[in-house]
Amino acid sequence: MDFHKPLKLIDIASLVKGKVIGDPEAFVVGLNEIHVVRNGDITFVDHPKYYNKVLESEASYIIINKDIPAPVGKSLILHDSPMDAFNMLISRFKPLVPASNMISNSAEIGEGTIIQPGAFVGNNVKIGNNCVIHANVSVYDNTIIRDNVIIHSNTVIGSDAYYFQKRENSYVKFLSGGRVIINSNVEIGASCSIDKGVTGDTIIGEGTKMDNQCQIGHDTVIGKHCLIGAFAAIAGVTVIEDEVVLWARVAINKDIIIGKRSVILATSAVDKTIECNKVYMGSPVMEVRQYWKQLAAIRQLPEIIKKIKL
Repeated sequence: MDFHKPLKLIDIASLVKGKVIGDPEAFVVGLNEIHVVRNGDITFVDHPKYYNKVLESEASYIIINKDIPAPVGKSLILHDSPMDAFNMLISRFKPLVPASNMISNSAEIGEGTIIQPGAFVGNNVKIGNNCVIHANVSVYDNTIIRDNVIIHSNTVIGSDAYYFQKRENSYVKFLSGGRVIINSNVEIGASCSIDKGVTGDTIIGEGTKMDNQCQIGHDTVIGKHCLIGAFAAIAGVTVIEDEVVLWARVAINKDIIIGKRSVILATSAVDKTIECNKVYMGSPVMEVRQYWKQLAAIRQLPEIIKKIKL
């Protein structure tokens, strides 16, 4: 997530009421989570488990709750609650702007695109040519939809990330300032939900087709020409490579990669990165041949137990 213009670190520290460790006059170009952070960005860390990972990342500036010297080439902002400080920045630079029309005056709609009655198109949305947005679709602010996209009724594009931090007696929501980008020739079924990135983008690749009632988590990247069956649930920060097929009710955990041209059969659950060009089944998944062998062995257990008893 880029700032509209670079900001001095001392000004950011003043906004969040933190203390600069390092160069207060350095310019910050944007803020991002650790998995998408770039040189010139500010990020945050608030748990000792992740201190080294974040301090050694591409981030030039880090909001941290530990008073330590700044690493070479970086500057820090010391803050008691880095996540709260990060939320303050998202709220300041990507605030929710109330809508005044069902189709925002700032939205850009391409030639030949049809928007059916009851659809909502938010601020700064860009929709390409020859798209069809069916009734009661909600397209939240800053979404980008390219050419020849079809979105069926009651789908929501750009909902907030399901991302909370546990506190002593409550949960604190991590605010979402990212976007959804839907590339050309995508079709999205009815009543789907695609969450925007927290600071980056959730991306649906060209030619991908989604059935009804699918959930796509924040910052997930889906490749080209994938097929995603009904009721699929894909957690955040997942990468699904090109030409993957997910059949109905497949569940995929966060922070993993689904290899190119893999096929995951219905009702399976994926809890780790899987290789390309293979067929998988089960919960947790395994290669389908291994799954059927194990199932055949399990079916023999009653007879084996009977023989042992004899």
